[in-house]
Amino acid sequence: MNDSNPPPLVELRDLTFGYGDRVILKNLSFNVPRGQVTALMGVSGGGKTTVLRLIGGQVRANQGQVLFDGQDITPMPQAQLYAARRRMGMLFQFGALFTDMTVFDNVAFPLREHTRLSEDLVRDIVLMKLDAVGLRGARDLKPSEISGGMSRRVALARAIALDPDLIMYDEPFAGLDPISLGTAARLIRRLNDSLGITSLVVSHDVTETFEIADHVVILANGGVAAQGTPAQLRASTDPLIHQFVHALSDGPVPFHYPAPSALQDYDRRPA
Repeated sequence: MNDSNPPPLVELRDLTFGYGDRVILKNLSFNVPRGQVTALMGVSGGGKTTVLRLIGGQVRANQGQVLFDGQDITPMPQAQLYAARRRMGMLFQFGALFTDMTVFDNVAFPLREHTRLSEDLVRDIVLMKLDAVGLRGARDLKPSEISGGMSRRVALARAIALDPDLIMYDEPFAGLDPISLGTAARLIRRLNDSLGITSLVVSHDVTETFEIADHVVILANGGVAAQGTPAQLRASTDPLIHQFVHALSDGPVPFHYPAPSALQDYDRRPA
């Protein structure tokens, strides 16, 4: 096989998932190219975070396959699934740091939990990871003593502590001011390239996400509405993609929730 075109790290094949009779994803198929930043976008409630949970094995597909480095996550027994998860890093929305631990101990947690490294080596690794996100000097602070943007960067240092092959980001830009948002976006891109990892970013922020993504997948109605490079999607004439990329209120996704006509609602005259 040509090394310049390696197989994707993650593949979703004809995947269907739902809760009871409510189908969230139906016959969904797409790839996450190895070594690239892939953005997963779409309207709220479209199943983006569910895809991350399926890749991590938190929920299991009803049908289809979720392949991680060629192995199907769905039927894996617990021990094999935990081994696969150790090759994944996860940046949860708003960081999800342990509030009673220092910054240092938050980043050290996965190392202490999943390895038998000495404390001296754990210390060196933690300081290197914190330095990579610009927060080595904050190692002795508690999460309550740092800003929201800094908390997100600490969570990123924790996500890369075990040198994963894949990092998944769930809304990494939510709630950040413009400076912190830009810093977080550039950090995702820089770490992806410098560490040689693969990144899957769930985000609604079109501008910043398109700046750092190599490949974009847009979900709608339980499947892939479009995918391609940011430039290809910006140039799309598909009404749904055009509305989403350019943040338009008018289009296939309605502004108004379905309701009776205004005449019916406001006419109070007795029948």
